Amino acid sequence: MIADLLTHQRLSSYLTAANDDLDAALRLYEWNTNASAGTLSLISMTEVIVRNAMDAALSQWSQSRYGDGAWFTHAPLDARGCADIAEARRRAIKRQPTEVHGKVVAELSFGFWRYLTASRYLTSLWVPALNTAFPHGHADIGQRRKQVEQRLQRLAFVRNRAAHHEPIHQRRLIDDVADAIAVARWISPDAAAWIGSKEPVTATYRRKPQLGDRG
Repeated sequence: MIADLLTHQRLSSYLTAANDDLDAALRLYEWNTNASAGTLSLISMTEVIVRNAMDAALSQWSQSRYGDGAWFTHAPLDARGCADIAEARRRAIKRQPTEVHGKVVAELSFGFWRYLTASRYLTSLWVPALNTAFPHGHADIGQRRKQVEQRLQRLAFVRNRAAHHEPIHQRRLIDDVADAIAVARWISPDAAAWIGSKEPVTATYRRKPQLGDRG
């Protein structure tokens, strides 16, 4: 039966939530699958907006300080960041010999961009460059960094769970929607409006099966 194929271990959190009602647990599992797909869609929209805004800010900083926009070369990244850049550049030229800036940006993970908002980069990157990627954020750029980092951390966490088919049925996914829209709004009100009008998570969240629901 399908429960054996999914395994008891994978279904355990759903069975607990459904009071060991297997049919209800399977409905919740199916809902979780749809919610995960919607969450990945939400964060994909947010990620592209965030990384492009941060890339533009870093390029402008690099151009102003070093005379060229190649921030990949000039940014004072830690070992992990440098390794991420090197791997992204390697993948970017895998099918074409000439490096294209936008391709490298696309190869960098959501986690990479989130780490750039960490406190370790406050003086080296956030103050001179990255705070300008979020012009509609908190007036204090220190608080702005903290707020951006907190929301990107939460979005990265739920994205990873969704991408690895882990349970997200216990999360208030509408809070994740609010985080995504907030980050986008700090970049551009238009971006926030676009995500708010297109994201599928809110509608899916409203269809979450309730315990005792036999429908």
